[in-house]
Amino acid sequence: MKPLYIALIIVGVVVISIIAISPTQMGGSIGVVEIKGIISSSKKVVKDLERFDDNPSIKGILIRVDSPGGGVAASQEIYQAVKRVKKKVVVSMGAVAASGGYYVSLPADLIVANPGTMTGSIGVIMEFPIVNRLLDKLGIRFETIKSKEFKDIGSPFREMSESERRLLKEVVLDVYDQFVTAVIQNRGLDREKVLSLADGRIMSGRQAYQAGLIDTLGSFTEAVEILKEMVGIKEKPKLVYPPKRLNLLDLILGEFEERISIPKLQYLMRCGD
Repeated sequence: MKPLYIALIIVGVVVISIIAISPTQMGGSIGVVEIKGIISSSKKVVKDLERFDDNPSIKGILIRVDSPGGGVAASQEIYQAVKRVKKKVVVSMGAVAASGGYYVSLPADLIVANPGTMTGSIGVIMEFPIVNRLLDKLGIRFETIKSKEFKDIGSPFREMSESERRLLKEVVLDVYDQFVTAVIQNRGLDREKVLSLADGRIMSGRQAYQAGLIDTLGSFTEAVEILKEMVGIKEKPKLVYPPKRLNLLDLILGEFEERISIPKLQYLMRCGD
């Protein structure tokens, strides 16, 4: 066989292979990152976002949020990770995307909620138990040796002092201001408007849409269609989910890490009971 024919055959095989695996021909892929339940750790979500952002076959990222909120630090880390994503990001809100669940949604290019989604709850709450009266009945006492006045702040073994209450209130208000500022910056609303909504109230998806806290109403499927149009996918997109953990030890350690990651003083952004 002549060298020219061999070269043409090789070129043809390469072209056919490229066409066969072309994302355009496949319809293109959308990465789906799920944020479910209490947000106590950011590690997995951040890793999934970075993995999809670095994958050239993924054209856009859809974040499915079904969470009532969680730890402030974890929510802020996910928030920052979403801001760093270079690709188009659409958030699809499920049954609930409130407080921290709303916070992590803010940097998306578009937020989609069902009309009945419970969202909003812009605010911060700190809570911890006081069990000293119960311990008194049991005849149990605790002695504390501390370096300075506030070192055991939040101790469940005694009543809180007024100076401690003022200090913790300042912390809560500072974190609250960070939350409000994030809403202002990402939603294009003025401060007075946001403050009028940021009293911890929850609202339906339809109410949130009317208030300007989300962009449009729709289901998960409709959110996929919106992102498909945004990234220019012509065919039906392939939805790609992060790989499941298969290592039993990693699964156990990961679950254990999430269970112990909330500190003694819980700075929780969540819907009220």
